[in-house]
Amino acid sequence: MAQNQKKPREHLSLRLQRWFQGAASTCYMMVLFAPSAAAADTIWSRFSTIMADVYGELVGISTIVAVTAASVALLVRMISRNERAVSEATSWLKRIVVTWVVLNTLGFAVAYLQPLIQGGQYTP
Repeated sequence: MAQNQKKPREHLSLRLQRWFQGAASTCYMMVLFAPSAAAADTIWSRFSTIMADVYGELVGISTIVAVTAASVALLVRMISRNERAVSEATSWLKRIVVTWVVLNTLGFAVAYLQPLIQGGQYTP
């Protein structure tokens, strides 16, 4: 009877030992393959790079969409005989142009103002 009770403990001990070995190996591998903190970028420089990439993609996509929508609005404006459709197309064309200009102006403003507030310190 004493032997039957000893086997589950041995099994549990072996399982626990393997679990600890696996956890230790995982921690060792994480430390071994982790990039050096001294060589890593700061969070702000990485964020700036990501936002520049996202903004570049946004401007490219918005330009394509703006040209497509503007061409449809111009076609409706030139072809349609309905005055209401012509006025709607004209208002849509104005909205498209204003939105495209605002998106491109934001990028210019950020690129111009970023050196002024570089490093979180405002230097006039």
